Amino acid sequence: MEQVDCVVIGAGVVGMACARALVLSGRDVIVIEKESMPGSEISARNSGVIHAGIYYPQNSLKAELCVKGKELLYSYCNDHAVPHKNCGKLIVATTSAEEKTLEDIKQRAIKNGVDDLHYLSASEIKDREPELHATKALFSPSTGIVDIHSLILAFQGDLENNGGMIAFNTPVTGGEASDQGIILHTGGESPMTLQAKTVINAGGLHAPTLAGKLTHFPKECVPDLFYAKGNYFSLSGKAPFSNLIYPVPEAAGLGVHVTLDMEGQIRFGPDVEWVETLDYEVSPDRSRPFYDAIRRYWPALKDGALTPDYSGIRPKLQAPGKPAVDFVIQDKTNHGIHGLVNLFGIESPGLTASMAIAEKVLALSSQG
Repeated sequence: MEQVDCVVIGAGVVGMACARALVLSGRDVIVIEKESMPGSEISARNSGVIHAGIYYPQNSLKAELCVKGKELLYSYCNDHAVPHKNCGKLIVATTSAEEKTLEDIKQRAIKNGVDDLHYLSASEIKDREPELHATKALFSPSTGIVDIHSLILAFQGDLENNGGMIAFNTPVTGGEASDQGIILHTGGESPMTLQAKTVINAGGLHAPTLAGKLTHFPKECVPDLFYAKGNYFSLSGKAPFSNLIYPVPEAAGLGVHVTLDMEGQIRFGPDVEWVETLDYEVSPDRSRPFYDAIRRYWPALKDGALTPDYSGIRPKLQAPGKPAVDFVIQDKTNHGIHGLVNLFGIESPGLTASMAIAEKVLALSSQG
């Protein structure tokens, strides 16, 4: 059995941010990842938006860590030449009822410490985005986009340059919590058993399953996880918008919105499709409600202009139709196991919050 200091399970953007923070604090860190490269699941299928921290309930972890993480992320990207754009976002209303919702959104943002939102009139909207149909909009200047692959590679570079390492193709097959530390059994071509002082479970869609594999872990501390698939469709032809465009939020998501990549390519999505398995195929039939949703704010969308692109799956802690649930970050005060930190339900704004989550994990791990 190999004795190790700290193991991070999962090499997505959150796991890599945590591993980086730990190694920079002087810890010896090994990341174990079941796939052959970092960021292969949730992170690879993320829209890459740097969120401002607008929508989340006051005093929630999502609000706190998004607002803090946004500042950390912009600073890191600037310092490490990670491609990103502070392009801004319009949240648009197309009816008087939606205009009232905009004010609710603005007040919630202010409570979260986001005080840079301002209104645009219909004429100001036309000046900024001539193709956009809206009666009123909120502009968020601190929203942006980031190249997630480059960000993860930068985190990986920091990890490895400071003595950390990653073991790819290394799934966790089981483990146990003991007085001597946390024991992990791994599979793959080179199965091994590790005994770690600290384990960070950043397994994303698999985090609850991983916790459940640890003998002596209290089963009541393993949350139910629900898969909310989000489908994206790309637009053929010239991009009509230069900003991110969001409708007012809907149940379980932020509505079918306009996202941009670093090359200016437009995609629409995601929708919300509750699924039982990890299936990433995008059915062309899903485009039908997309046309109706998009034409509310872009009536000029032509039939046949949308092409299936990609999908991602959000790790939701709430069942379909139930209220949204906050991030869950567990340590020994929750489950009683020394050295174990679990990250459950790290969906959006997990990317934006990743470096702030890492700071919180570092503080919890230093307390044991």
